Amino acid sequence: MTFVAPPTISVVMAAYNGAAFLRETIDSVLAQTMPDFEIVVADDCSTDDTLAVLAAIDDPRLRVISCPRNGGPAVARSIAMAHARGRYIAGLDQDDLCRPDRFARQLAYLDTHPDVVLVASTIEMIAGRTVRRDPYPDLVDPAEIDWTMWLLNPLGWSTVLIRGEAARALDPFERDAYRYAEDFDLYARIRAFGRIGRIAEPLVRYRIHAGGASQAFEDRMINAAARVLADRYTGNFGDGAMAAALLMSRHAASGYAPPDAKTLARCGEIIAVLLAAHGDAAPGFAASSASTLWWRMARAGLRTGRYGVSAALRARPRFAAPRDGLSAAMLRDLLIGAVRRSGLRG
Repeated sequence: MTFVAPPTISVVMAAYNGAAFLRETIDSVLAQTMPDFEIVVADDCSTDDTLAVLAAIDDPRLRVISCPRNGGPAVARSIAMAHARGRYIAGLDQDDLCRPDRFARQLAYLDTHPDVVLVASTIEMIAGRTVRRDPYPDLVDPAEIDWTMWLLNPLGWSTVLIRGEAARALDPFERDAYRYAEDFDLYARIRAFGRIGRIAEPLVRYRIHAGGASQAFEDRMINAAARVLADRYTGNFGDGAMAAALLMSRHAASGYAPPDAKTLARCGEIIAVLLAAHGDAAPGFAASSASTLWWRMARAGLRTGRYGVSAALRARPRFAAPRDGLSAAMLRDLLIGAVRRSGLRG
């Protein structure tokens, strides 16, 4: 009997009706400069040409598993994970694109950071011909990532590489109970096995298109991410954990403007509690990022015209430094808000 050594990396992918983009995604993996990998695709009962696209790829490193029923991405990824043999597990969605040196760069990072169990990277977001920058281009320090994850999910699933022993210790690998935020839930659980790092270079291109989950299920994603945060907030907010988490998920993470100054003030109170409880790990960064985040929410509200600058300033928490909000950009927000307020009164 011939022994076949396991590959260094297993790419774990859920596929569902992804025929339009799947071949290009797989090709971006096959073009890696580090060739010792396998691609394990769990087809989640696709009804388009997904299986035909996969069957046309002639490479022994690709394995396709058929799910017994359509269970969603968390279930499909867990099925793929059960068949993965690699020493490291790479996440990738069916419509995203890897840069050729992605695996080599991430393996080198983990080799030099033995305390890190998961490494991600920044991303480029492509919408047609438009390319957008990662919203957190400089977030690389594990302590700063820890703090940020008390407020929102800064990691893209298609960028992560996880040490296999830690990934296999998760049971299940991803939890369907957190559908639409199953990756955020995984990051919170994997933290028990080591730190989380990030490479400040876009190793993945993330497609934004009408069929993407982030476009079709945004409200469900906000609620699911809030559930992940609420699990963490119980010690700080008790019975109010879910209410606090929903505000952070909607206004801090997803960027929706607070509907009134009272909600803006409550968001500031929540961040202040978290800052006092968890900001010591990265004190300078936590304080400055909390200030920047609050002012971003305040400016979003000013643009809607639902409240003015005096109400925003009355809602301002102590950690929100005036210098972070009083800018030319804020003046533009005020003008936009004033026009909208006039329209509302009219």
